[in-house]
Amino acid sequence: MERAEIAIIGTGPAGISAAITAKARNKDIILLGSNNLSEKVSKAHEILNYPGFPEISGETLAFNLKKHLQHMEIAITEKKVTAVYAMDQYFGLQAGGDMVEAQTVILATGVVQDKTFPGENEFLGRGVSYCATCDAPFYKGKTVAVVGYDEESEREADYLAEVTGKVYYFPMYQREPEVTDAVEVVRQTPKEILGTLKAGTLRTDTEDWQVDGIFILRDAVSPGQLVPGLTIADRHVNVNAMMETDIPGLFACGDIVGRPYQYVKSAGQGNVAALSAVTYLSRLKQAQTKGKSSTNS
Repeated sequence: MERAEIAIIGTGPAGISAAITAKARNKDIILLGSNNLSEKVSKAHEILNYPGFPEISGETLAFNLKKHLQHMEIAITEKKVTAVYAMDQYFGLQAGGDMVEAQTVILATGVVQDKTFPGENEFLGRGVSYCATCDAPFYKGKTVAVVGYDEESEREADYLAEVTGKVYYFPMYQREPEVTDAVEVVRQTPKEILGTLKAGTLRTDTEDWQVDGIFILRDAVSPGQLVPGLTIADRHVNVNAMMETDIPGLFACGDIVGRPYQYVKSAGQGNVAALSAVTYLSRLKQAQTKGKSSTNS
C-alpha cells in the first residue's frame, strides 16, 4: 500500500499549487490526477488575469504548470479516486483498484459537470466557455448564448450584456430569471452545439440560434459522495479561510469550494490548503510525541 503525509487529489491549478507548496516544505506527497492536467485550463483561449503572465494562453499555462512540477520532481499518479475514508489516524483513498494511505488529504477535484451537450467537448475553447469573467472580452460587440443553471449564471449573463452586443439567456430551471433588460430570456431547451472550426449554433428543441459564442454555466455537483460525512454547503465543500473542512486533516481548495471559478483563485487556495496541511501534520506529530512521553513517565 502506498503511503504519504499529504495526498492531493486533482491536477488543476489548485492541486498543482498545493503540491508545489507541500513539496517545498519537504513533505512526502502523492499527487493523484491526470497527466494532461486540467482540460479546462489547456483549452482556454487566453487568460488575462493571471499575475505575471499577461495574455497567456491556456495551453501555455498548462505547459508551464507541468514544467514546474517536473522542476520540483513531483510525479503525477494517474489513478481515479472514487472514495476517501476518514480513519482514526489517517485517510484511506480508493484509487483505481488500489488503496492509498495518507495522514492528510487535499481535495482539488474541481467542479464535476453534468452530462455534456453533444458538441460541447468538441468546441470547448473554440466558441464554448465555462467562464464569463474569463472569456467575455473576446466577444465584444458579438452575440452570445448563455445556458444558465442558477442565480450566479444570471449575474454572469448581466456582465456579458455589458461587454457583448447581444445575450440570449437559456434558463435550465422553472422560476423567472432576474436579469437586466439587456438580456433576452429564451424559454427553450438546449439540445446540441453545432459548428465547423468553432461553435456557431445552439440547437434547441424548437429552433437553431446563430451565435458567436456559447457560455455553459452549470452549478456544482455535490462532492459529498466522494467523502462520506463531509459537510456540503450550496453543493460545494464547506471550508473556512484556511481551507479546512469539518473533518480534521481534510482540506479542500479551488472550484470544489465554490465560485468564482477562476484559475488565480484556485492557485491561491491550493497554497493555503498545503500550508494548513503542513501545520496540521506538525501538531499531529507534537501530540504523538507528547503521548509517548506521558506513557514512558
